[in-house]
Amino acid sequence: MNRHQVQNGRYTADVDGQFVVFIIGMRFNKLWKIHKWIGAFVAMPRMLRELQRSPDKGMLGARMSWGGRTITVIQYWRGFDDLEAFAKNPSDPHLPAWRAFNRRVGKSGDVGVYHETYRVGSGQHESVYVNMPVMGLAEATTSVPVGKRRDTARERMVR
Repeated sequence: MNRHQVQNGRYTADVDGQFVVFIIGMRFNKLWKIHKWIGAFVAMPRMLRELQRSPDKGMLGARMSWGGRTITVIQYWRGFDDLEAFAKNPSDPHLPAWRAFNRRVGKSGDVGVYHETYRVGSGQHESVYVNMPVMGLAEATTSVPVGKRRDTARERMVR
């Protein structure tokens, strides 16, 4: 199916077991200081490409969005151990990029970065996509039609 093709009807994400949601972002506090933020700006797409080429590293999927001065990436991971291993491995692109960011930007305030990590247990998530392309958690895992025993948010949540 084409990534942008709309699935008519109601769908939900089918996920077995726990997973991790990792939200990471960058804010351009001083837009004119391109030399400060360009490194971080180009590093994230590089990291995502590496992770997509290497599914054994544990990232299930990701989606990037831009609003105002902030870029946000929502990532879905198989588990926290996979996320942490990628972040700390000097052979993977994150650690060198993080070190470069700290050298270039440090506490200057020119560029802001943030992240949030959520471990989601089995049966502790719910999703519904109506007349939407496959996206989000459903894109990272499996998109299935909403049907019997999945008709309401509560039924999807306690599954």
